[in-house]
Amino acid sequence: MTTEFILRLFAAAMFGGAIGLERGYRAKEAGFRTHFLVALGSGLFMIISQFGFEEVLKLPLNIRLDPSRIASQVVSGIGFIGAGTIIFQKHVVRGLTTAAGLWVTAAIGMTCGAGLYVLAGAATIMVLLCLEALNWLMQRFGTRNIYISFSSRSVSEVTEVLERLRNNGMRIDTYNMSETSTGDKLSYLVKMDVIVKRDKYEERVMGLMEELNGVRVESIE
Repeated sequence: MTTEFILRLFAAAMFGGAIGLERGYRAKEAGFRTHFLVALGSGLFMIISQFGFEEVLKLPLNIRLDPSRIASQVVSGIGFIGAGTIIFQKHVVRGLTTAAGLWVTAAIGMTCGAGLYVLAGAATIMVLLCLEALNWLMQRFGTRNIYISFSSRSVSEVTEVLERLRNNGMRIDTYNMSETSTGDKLSYLVKMDVIVKRDKYEERVMGLMEELNGVRVESIE
């Protein structure tokens, strides 16, 4: 029986590691090691939940245990790890897909712990297909939120930048302009969030800023 348990743990770790490799390749917050450990731990908890108390049940004490009690705690407990991958940065929530990936990785680990290898393998394949399809769709049709900070010597130049951004299909989400002075020279510092198509990021933003005269780009994130 121990050999069977080890096989279940090995399958859980491999399926979780496969998802982790994809997340690591995309440079996400949680990679191979995190998914590997989550799946392995979930599988181990499932085995303990099912078979860890057999000796206690054999005692003549009329004890009854719920075999799903430990496994059910994994479902809620994995939320703490998933929450650590979610970041709210510059009006954009990041890490939700990785958090959901950890959640389903835990489910796959528990499925392996229950000995349902085919179901766990099918779920892993569907997760990988979903992640790759999602990445392709986001690169092709998705948008990206970009933070741009630049300085200019006149309001007319700032207006020109805004018009050029709009004409190139970019949408300004937030905008803030402040005056700064160095000696007797007055300049304007502009900070804004711009939404642009992902497949046109370098072509539209970087190229556009290089073409503008009299505008100094402070940062693009």
